[in-house]
This record gives sequence, structure tokens and C-alpha cells, in this order.
Amino acid sequence: MSTAEPPAAAPVVGTTPYPISFDVEYPDQPRNRTTAFFRLILAVPVLILVDILGGAYSANADTGTSVQSAVTFGGFLFLPTLLLLLFRHRYPRWWFDFNVNLLALVWRVMIYVYLLRDEYPSTEDRQALNLRIPYPDAKRELSRGLPLIKWLLAFPHYVVLFFLIIGLLFATLIAWFAILFTGRYPRGLFDYSVGVMRWSTRVSCYAVLLTTDRYPPFRLGE
Repeated sequence: MSTAEPPAAAPVVGTTPYPISFDVEYPDQPRNRTTAFFRLILAVPVLILVDILGGAYSANADTGTSVQSAVTFGGFLFLPTLLLLLFRHRYPRWWFDFNVNLLALVWRVMIYVYLLRDEYPSTEDRQALNLRIPYPDAKRELSRGLPLIKWLLAFPHYVVLFFLIIGLLFATLIAWFAILFTGRYPRGLFDYSVGVMRWSTRVSCYAVLLTTDRYPPFRLGE
């Protein structure tokens, strides 16, 4: 008497992780209530520095997204990269490193402003920020013409980010009170805030910095 063999399990199709990775280490130690209370005042020097480096960018960074950058900063980063890809099909390493390091600096400042960490933003060290943006092989991985329309293709992300950033502002306000009374940043709010920054970073790398042609996913997580 033969017995039927169970059907073979369907193969699991692997998914390639998105190339841009963004994360912030959750602070396990009790938070500094004093610096949290005066956070906006303490952040003024680094906000001025970002304003000097990025022109109108700091006003946009206060909303938590580099995607909707003002013309001065957005053009400064976007136009040279666009021209290099369009006419030379190259992304020079020095220009890539500058873009990534400037983006990392801005996020360290915003991590401080949004109360995610207490360390004062460094101009050199990555601190608790884990930002990984692979250097692209322009000739093999980046299109010449796609950068001309990436900003338009990313429009659905701008709409979603608008509402996510409103939530980020409320999360920061709630976290401010939580830190003052309990010395802790609620983990759920922390993960949400980091998720919004992660989403924004991916869209920025796609539409502004032009480091990848892979369309950003619609998700807060990795």
C-alpha cells in the first residue's frame, strides 16, 4: 500500500535588501533631563553650522526630510551629480563622499534636535548613527537619463513623508515630556522616529543624491 508523499514546499524567493541602510542606537542609559529641556537652545550652534554648509537646507531639515530641500541646497547637491551622470556617466568618489558625509552630519544634528540621543553632534564621528550608502558603479548601476525624472517619480513618497513628519513632530513632543518625567524615550516612539528618518534618507538618496536607481520601499523598517 503506497502512501502519497506530501507536496514539496514552495521555494522561498529571496529578497535583496535595499542598498541604503539607516539606524540609530537606542540609548539604554537614563536620559539627561536638563539638556533635553534646553535642547533647541543647545542645538543653535550646530544648526547654524548646517545652515552655513547647506544654505537653505537647515530650514528643511527641521521638518525631518532632505527630500523637499530648498532650491539652494537641493540644487547644490543635485545639479552637479545630474550633469556628471548625464554627460560623463560618472559619479566621482570625492563628490559622493562629500554628499554622504554632509548628509550624515545633518542627520546627527537632527538626531540631537529630535531628542533621540544626548551626545552633542560631532562634525567627524558617526556616533550612534549607522548610515551605510554603497558607492555606486555609475556605468553599470546608474542610468544616464533616469535622474532627470527621479524627482517626479518620488512624488508619492513626498506625500507620505509629509504626514509621517507631522507624526514625527508629535512623537518628539511626547518624548520630550516622557524624558523630563521618566528619563526615558519610549521605545515605540523612538523606532517610529528612526523609521521616518530612514524613509526620508532612502528617498533623498534616490531623488537628490542619485546614489541608486532602485525605487525606495514604502516602509519604515529595514
